[in-house]
Amino acid sequence: MALSATIFKATLNVSDMDRHYYAEHALTLARHPSETDLRMMVRLVAFALYADERLEFGRGLSTEDEPALWLRDYDGTVRLWIEVGLPDERILRKACSRAERVILLAYGGRAVGVWWDKNRAALSRLPKLEIVEIPQETGEALAGLVTRSMQLQATLQDGVLWLAGEGATVEVAPRAVG
Repeated sequence: MALSATIFKATLNVSDMDRHYYAEHALTLARHPSETDLRMMVRLVAFALYADERLEFGRGLSTEDEPALWLRDYDGTVRLWIEVGLPDERILRKACSRAERVILLAYGGRAVGVWWDKNRAALSRLPKLEIVEIPQETGEALAGLVTRSMQLQATLQDGVLWLAGEGATVEVAPRAVG
């Protein structure tokens, strides 16, 4: 018998002073049985960082033709493709051929450096690709915000995100990789 996804609900209030974007999003996050709380929260952070009324979550880990999140125009043009984790280089290459802009939110502590050293040559040739790292200690704090029903406030200023949840606030300062 196949395990089903666990459903999480999040109300995310975004105040992005950098882009002058202010909105409330009612989000449903389906966490695949093999997905960790950390990965799910990195997807949520990606949503907060690049929030838009048309930004949506992909179908999940088992779907290679879709990203973790994407923003598509009404005509189907993929404006933004967002991946999380440390994907295979070919996935990012394919994403760059399909989207106008590709962003990877990498996490995993020292594994990010090892992954980058292995893929630097190939990924450096992809001008549409931007890679940012979520520091290990930040990821651990993000996982601590997880509840089945989350009320979160995301405040962005000068490229830094403050994500406030039930009694805790996590500062997310993504670092450029490469």
